[in-house]
Amino acid sequence: MTTALIFHPGYLLHEQSRDHPERKERLSYTMDQIREEGLMQHPAVKVIAPKEATIEEVSRVHIPEYLAFLEHSSKKGGFIDFDTNVPVGLFPHALLAAGGAIRAADAVLDGEVENAFALIRPPGHHARQGTGAGFCYLNNMAIMVRHVQGRGIRRVMILDWDAHHGDGTQMIFYEDPSVLFTSIHQMPFYPGSGSVDETGSGRGAGFTANMPVPAGTGDESYRYLFETVIEPLAREFSPELIAVSAGQDNHYTDPLTGLALTARGYAGLMKHAVALARELCGGRLVAILEGGYSVEGGLPYTNLGIIAAMADLDLQSIREPAIYGEWLARAADPSAHARVIENAASLRTHLAPFWACFR
Repeated sequence: MTTALIFHPGYLLHEQSRDHPERKERLSYTMDQIREEGLMQHPAVKVIAPKEATIEEVSRVHIPEYLAFLEHSSKKGGFIDFDTNVPVGLFPHALLAAGGAIRAADAVLDGEVENAFALIRPPGHHARQGTGAGFCYLNNMAIMVRHVQGRGIRRVMILDWDAHHGDGTQMIFYEDPSVLFTSIHQMPFYPGSGSVDETGSGRGAGFTANMPVPAGTGDESYRYLFETVIEPLAREFSPELIAVSAGQDNHYTDPLTGLALTARGYAGLMKHAVALARELCGGRLVAILEGGYSVEGGLPYTNLGIIAAMADLDLQSIREPAIYGEWLARAADPSAHARVIENAASLRTHLAPFWACFR
C-alpha cells in the first residue's frame, strides 16, 4: 500500500502578513525538501490534489452565522483576534484546506492508499463552531471526522500532538462518545486549556484525554505517553480510523514554543501511530498538518520524518542539519520527564472510572 500526500499550490497563497508566524514558507520549505528527497516521485507515495470543501461539508461543524462572517470578511478583510485576522481572499483558502482533509480521508476509506497526510494550511484545531482563533479559521480535523462518520465510520480516535492544546477540536467533541480525543501539549501555554481533569462531559465523559507536558519535554516523554496512555486507550476504544493533528511546533528549534522533540522523535511517533492503526483499524490513518513555525530548522525535517514513517521508508537518515546541534541542549530539560510521569499518573486516575485499562 502507499501513502497519499494531499497538496495544492493554493496552500501557499494564504497569508495574514509577511512576518506572521503562520506564513507560506512553513509549507513551501517542506515541499522543497520533499522534492529534493525524491518523495514526490517515490513509488510508495501518491500526490493527490484536493478541491474546496462545500458549504454543506463545513456546516457539519460550523454554524451558518460564522461561515457567513468569514465569507463576507474575505471580500474586504476582517478581524477575529490579535493573532487571527481575516485577509482578503481567506474563505476559499480555508475551504481548500478543509477539502484537503476530506480528500485525505476519502483516499484512505476508498482503499486508494493505506494512509494519508494532508499538507494543508491554514491550520484548524483552535477553531470552534462559531469562531476562529490561534491562526485557525475552519476546524479541518472536525470537518474531516464528521465527513467520515457520514460515510459510516462509527469510532474515530484523534491524536493531537501540536504543542498548543487543540481546544477547538476538544470543544466540538467534548460530549461525543464516538470520538476519543487525546492531546499532548505544552502547559502552561496558549490557549490555557487541556488539563488532566478535562475528560469530557455528558455521554462523552471519559472520551477526552489530555496529557500536558512542561517546557523542555523531549522524545523520551512522548514515547512514554504513547505507550502508557495512548496505546491502552486505543486498544480499549477500538477505533475504525486514527486521525492525527500533526503540529510540528514541539520541535526544539520552534520559535513560539519551549519543547524539545527531534525530527527522529516525530518519525518514531508516527511509526507507532501507523503500527497501532494497522493493529486496530486496517491501517486507516489520516494526518492533518496543524502548527509548526521553525521554517528552516524544523518543519522540513519533521514533516520528512513523518512521511517516511507513514510510507515505511528507512528512518535512519532522518535528522536535522548539524548546525542546529547546540539548540537541542538548550531546549531540553532533564527534569521534565519526571513531571510527565506524574501528570500521566494523574490522568489515568481521572480516566479510571471510564476505562478498564487504567483500573
